Amino acid sequence: MGKFDFIWDRLLQRRALRRWEEVADTAASAELGDLRLWRSRARSLRRQLDRIIHVAEHRLALPVIGSNAIRRQPGTDWVWRPDLWRGPIPVPGMASVATRALVCDGATIFHDCRQSELTLRQIRNTREADVAPYGLRMDVFRFDGSFLSLVIDLPEEGARGLKLRHLLRIDAIVELEKPLEIFARLNIKHGPNTEQVVREMPLNAPEAMVEFDLAYTKVNEKRIEKLWIDLIFEGPEMNQITLRDLTVSRRPRAEL
Repeated sequence: MGKFDFIWDRLLQRRALRRWEEVADTAASAELGDLRLWRSRARSLRRQLDRIIHVAEHRLALPVIGSNAIRRQPGTDWVWRPDLWRGPIPVPGMASVATRALVCDGATIFHDCRQSELTLRQIRNTREADVAPYGLRMDVFRFDGSFLSLVIDLPEEGARGLKLRHLLRIDAIVELEKPLEIFARLNIKHGPNTEQVVREMPLNAPEAMVEFDLAYTKVNEKRIEKLWIDLIFEGPEMNQITLRDLTVSRRPRAEL
């Protein structure tokens, strides 16, 4: 909307509001014919106003698309939420998902099923407690494979300046239709080698967290090139898995 259009719209709104104020002030003494006409017009106007208010209150109550509001731990020097949880993806839903299926840039599904009965879709988070605008929901029916994983590539910023004194942390909000085990595997490519560290995600609360202490790895910190994480779902058959949010952060370990 241009500046002139904005000013003109404001003037029209003020004029309409002033007119309806005059109608309301004289309604008690108006002729019945006039009153019926005003009632009809007011009801037509109210229907459109109610539609606007309903949509506006719903949308304004949701987490803002593209929001990067993240709960930070003290001392955090880098934090990141993947695009899958930040904004709408090009293909919001898939059925009979094949292995190596690209969910969106930087997120890939892997499995070894002979016949895939896996569907996934991006969902809009609407709960008051949600911080991430979007979530990912996977429905797994018959599962004849031995593994199912979601691979998330971390950006270059996550590897830049990474040292053995760092703790790398994954926070996730997980909803399950029935219990299963989820493992997080951190992969660090350094030179020709790749270090892998696996942690089980505790799912006794909606917000799960795992940490990786790089001091216990054999990573050559001078040659770190790339990071990615695998979320591995054990026994996912006949289950609905919803990842409401996922963030990755790092912080240097406190010096003793």
